[in-house]
Amino acid sequence: MDRDAAAQPGQLTPTEQLTLFDDPPHEADAPVRRALLRGRPVEYRFQRRRRRTIGLRVNGDGLTVAAPLRAPWREIEGFLRAKAGWILEKLDERAALGSPVTIFGETGEVLPLRGRPATLVVAKGDRAVLQAGDELRVSLPAPHNRGAVRALTLRWLKARALELLAPRVAHYAARVSLAPPPFSLSNARTQWGVCTAHGRIRLAWRLVHLDPALADYVVAHEVAHLVELNHSKRFWALVEWLYPYWREARERIERDAATLPRI
Repeated sequence: MDRDAAAQPGQLTPTEQLTLFDDPPHEADAPVRRALLRGRPVEYRFQRRRRRTIGLRVNGDGLTVAAPLRAPWREIEGFLRAKAGWILEKLDERAALGSPVTIFGETGEVLPLRGRPATLVVAKGDRAVLQAGDELRVSLPAPHNRGAVRALTLRWLKARALELLAPRVAHYAARVSLAPPPFSLSNARTQWGVCTAHGRIRLAWRLVHLDPALADYVVAHEVAHLVELNHSKRFWALVEWLYPYWREARERIERDAATLPRI
């Protein structure tokens, strides 16, 4: 639904940033309200923000509504009724996906790696992680120490994320005639990418779980912000040029991310 950035060109301060999917700040702290949509009661988190339009977001926590600071309630309620079909469809899709699983660090657990399932195999040995076909083999002196297994696996995943993402950042930067920007990983679960006014890019390491084609979209999106630090028509035209299938990728990311494991 509407994910227009709240800030417009020329309004960003040096400490501000644009994030992929424009996640509302402090979403979990937003007050909970209720609406009756097509005869079905729906709870949603509500925020007023400095933005021009009413925005809807459906994720694992349910529906969030962000409205302009002075938008009247009759307009907000009318918007919800008009979008009731979309809201209920997305809520049902989310419910059907289930919840993320937690990886405890035991043999037999499955986690996605570059879009494909990998089964964890934990054994005693020198500290190492090796991907062998559809197995992720983790060895360490104390294989029953699940915390140590998770920590070693997490470090390995972040290293693979750097290997995956760094060359893609350089590739898309070159396509817009820019040198590779400063780049780092983040621990975000839903903000897949961030571009700051200083031209720094942060990407979520969890992109290593997804199909590399989806990671490419996130990278292209953030590199486009190096040229257009906004969500204007010019920005989306540049994204289209860099990554023509961005709409499909965006939908797949939102769907696939719902069940990414917690490590």
